[in-house]
Amino acid sequence: MPPKADPETLQLRKELEELYQKLQEDQKKVADVTFESACSGVADAPKMRLVTRKLMKGHINKVNSVHYSGDSRHCVSGSLDGKLIIWDTYTGNKVQVIPLRSAWVMSVAFAPSGNFVACGGMDNMCTVYDVNNRDTSGAAKMVRELAGYEGFLSSCRFLEDKKILTGSGDMKICMWDLESGRKTEDFPAHNGDVVAISLSPDGNTYVTGSVDKTCRLWDIREQSPKQTFFGHESDVNSVCFHPGGQAFVTGSEDKSARLFDIRSDQQVALYQPPNKTSGFTSCGLTLSGRYLLCGSDDNNVHIWDTLKNQHSGVLSGHENRVTSLTVAQNGLAVVTSSWDQHVRVWG
Repeated sequence: MPPKADPETLQLRKELEELYQKLQEDQKKVADVTFESACSGVADAPKMRLVTRKLMKGHINKVNSVHYSGDSRHCVSGSLDGKLIIWDTYTGNKVQVIPLRSAWVMSVAFAPSGNFVACGGMDNMCTVYDVNNRDTSGAAKMVRELAGYEGFLSSCRFLEDKKILTGSGDMKICMWDLESGRKTEDFPAHNGDVVAISLSPDGNTYVTGSVDKTCRLWDIREQSPKQTFFGHESDVNSVCFHPGGQAFVTGSEDKSARLFDIRSDQQVALYQPPNKTSGFTSCGLTLSGRYLLCGSDDNNVHIWDTLKNQHSGVLSGHENRVTSLTVAQNGLAVVTSSWDQHVRVWG
């Protein structure tokens, strides 16, 4: 049984809920048009026909995370088998296998340059590897172990080769200088585990998702959020910036995906699967932002036309929960990872 909250905490929670409700009412008052009606004149998008181009086998346990390199060709996957694998998505071949000190990997990141990969998880640490340098065993050289978290590492993203941003189960965001191995920022970000980070296209801002059911927009140079977005009724498992930089999408445990508009400071669209029984673990947008893809615990990737709010079908093939989804920077392919131990390239 969880400990009973004291009366003061209960009162503060009640006040917070009331504030949220008032904000939502105020937002509704200024919402003079619905997203669907604003997009009613837009022509229907053609059906998205993606098929598995490569089925990449190599892991021998659940694959929890996958992330594309900036070259739109290579990607890195992290598995509970204690390995990172760097793949060539064109050929489906393994480029490198990196053994980890801890098998409990939850998040991986590829530097946009393709020079470094990072990972972390239940070891409460972010570990960075130089893919261009090998250690004595022939694997990519570990260049940094970033420790000092009081919770698991849930998300990491490179700002550049020498800077990385991390979110963790201790509700904090940290920024690290990889040359010195020191934190340059360390601050509380949410009222629950920070589980997802997405960088804006210009790299000046980023958005976070949390188990506190909210998303927050941050400026890279500041320690307080610019905006807080709410609407989800359960954990926000994934966030992804819109290519236009003025909106972002989310995937949540509450069996919905949503589109939040930064300028109007609120949710503008709600996307639900036809069966309404699928919780979403991951999300991504195509290069135009017209299609939303969400990895689900029903083993499929669900697709929507974002403007028309039409469910456009599913990508099926995985035999267990889809854990992570990453879209190539050039927009030509999508890579997914799953508890079925496989990584798939769709195109």
